[in-house]
Amino acid sequence: MHNKLDLDRELVSKARLKAQNIANEMQEFINGYTTTTIERTICRLLGIDGVNKKGIPLPNVIVDNIDVKKGAAAYLGSIIHKTGLEPQEIAEKVGNGSINLRNISLVESKDIQNAILPLAELGAARIRTNREERETYLKTHGDKEGPLLYVIVATGNIYEDIIQADSAARKGADIIAVIRSTGQSLMDYVPYGATTQGFGGTYATQENFRLMRKALDEAGNDLGRYIRLCNYCSGLCMPEIAAMGALERLDVMLNDALYGILFRDINMQRTIIDQHFSRMINGYSGVIINTGEDNYIKTVDAVDQAFTVLTSQLMNEQFAILAGIPEEQMGIGHAFEMNPTVKNGFLYELAQAQLSREVFPNAPLKYMPPTRYMTGDVFMGCVQNALFNIVTKITDQKICLLGMLTEAIHTPFMSDRSIAIDIAQYIFNNMENISDEILFKPDGIINRQANTSLKKAYDLLSKIEQQGLFKTLEVGTFAGIRRPIDGGKGLDGVVKKGELYFNPFIGIFLKAKEGV
Repeated sequence: MHNKLDLDRELVSKARLKAQNIANEMQEFINGYTTTTIERTICRLLGIDGVNKKGIPLPNVIVDNIDVKKGAAAYLGSIIHKTGLEPQEIAEKVGNGSINLRNISLVESKDIQNAILPLAELGAARIRTNREERETYLKTHGDKEGPLLYVIVATGNIYEDIIQADSAARKGADIIAVIRSTGQSLMDYVPYGATTQGFGGTYATQENFRLMRKALDEAGNDLGRYIRLCNYCSGLCMPEIAAMGALERLDVMLNDALYGILFRDINMQRTIIDQHFSRMINGYSGVIINTGEDNYIKTVDAVDQAFTVLTSQLMNEQFAILAGIPEEQMGIGHAFEMNPTVKNGFLYELAQAQLSREVFPNAPLKYMPPTRYMTGDVFMGCVQNALFNIVTKITDQKICLLGMLTEAIHTPFMSDRSIAIDIAQYIFNNMENISDEILFKPDGIINRQANTSLKKAYDLLSKIEQQGLFKTLEVGTFAGIRRPIDGGKGLDGVVKKGELYFNPFIGIFLKAKEGV
C-alpha cells in the first residue's frame, strides 16, 4: 500500500532532514520566550477558571498584573509558599482586588518550585485520567481502522450543536468538529461558560467542551461506539484551548504551526512560540492534531503549488516531534481542491494524496473535501464529493472530513449531513479493498506528479533552511501571502524569559516524551 509511487526514498530522507534543521533552528528561538497566553495556560492547568465581576477571565486577570518575563508560576508559587492559598483562591482575590500582584515580593526559586510542582502534577494527572478514560472507551467499544467520518456542526448555539451532533453520530459520524465562532482566533482571551450566540460557529469555551463531551459519550454508549470530539486549537489562545481540550477530553485538535500566521495575520513569533506549548499539551493528552495544509491550495493552483503542501507537512511533522507528538497523533492535512476543468485532475489529486500517505505512513492523515470550486450546484457537488471519497479510500486516508452538497450555499442542515454520510458509507463499503487491488504505472502521470512534487519540496526546504523560516514567511513563499516579522496581531504578548522564569509543565511533559 505504501510503496506505489517509486519515490526516491533517499530524497524523502533528505527532505525530512532539511525540515528537521528548520524546526531545530526555530526551537532555539522558542526556548528563550514565553507569551501571555502561555502564562494564562499555566494558570488554567493549575486549576484557575472563572471570571471577575467585569467578566474578565481570571487567567487574564493574573497575567495582566504580573511582570510576564518572570512567569505566572513565580507569582503564584510565591503566594502559595507564604500563605498556603490555592491558585483558584489567589485568582479570585486578585480579581476582587484583595491581592495586588504588583506588590508581591517573589521568594527563592526552590521555594517557588516546591510550592508549584505538586499542583502541576495534579493538573497533569487530570489530563492522564482523561487519556486513560478515552483508551478504556476505545477498548470497550473498539475502533474503526478508517476512514473515520468527520463532520462539522456550527450553529452558534452549543445546545443546538448538541442536537445536531447527536443526529450525526447516530447516522454514522465518527468525529464531530464544532466550528468556532467567526473571529474567535483573533480574541486574546477565552470566553467563559456555555454560549448561544456565536457567528458562523460556536465559541470554544471549556463549558461548551464539557457539554458536548458529555452528550457524545451518552450517544456513544447507546451506539456502542466511541465518538471523537474535535475543536480548533489555533489563534491567539492556541495553548489555552489545548489545555481546555485536555481537561475536558477532546480527541482531535486543529493545530498547525503556520496557519495563524498565514491565514489570520497573527504575528509569526507569537504563533511559533505558542504552537510548541500547545502541541506539548496535545501530545501529553493523546490528542490527534490536524494540520492545515489544505488552506494553501484554496488560494493558489492545486497542481502547480502542490509541493508547498508537502513542504509544510514535513515542517509540521518536525515541530510536532519536538513537542513530543508521535506520528500516530499527527493528522497531517491536505485537500481535494482540483479545478474541475483540469484534464486528468483526478489523477493529479490521486498522486498528491498517495504522496502524503507514503511520506507519512503511520500518520492518521486528515483529508479535506472540495470547497474552492463548489458552486452551489448540489448535483455537481455530490459528484465532486464522490470523487473525493474515492481518493480517500484508494489512498487509505484515516480522517475524512465529509464534503457537503450545499457547500457555498449555507451552513449544512442535518439532512445535508445525513446525505453526505450515506454517500461516503456507500463508496467506502463498495470499495473496501480497492487500495490493495491498485498499482500505479511506473512512468505514468500519477508517479511523475508525485515525484515532481517531492523534488520541488526538497528544493524549497533547502531554500528555507538557508534563509530561515521567518524570512520565508516575509517574502510570501506559502500561498502567496507575505507577513512581516514585526507585524500581525499579538506581538505585544511575546516576552523574553527572565532569570526566575519557570514553567512547571514543560518538565512533566518532557518526561512523558522521553518515556520516563
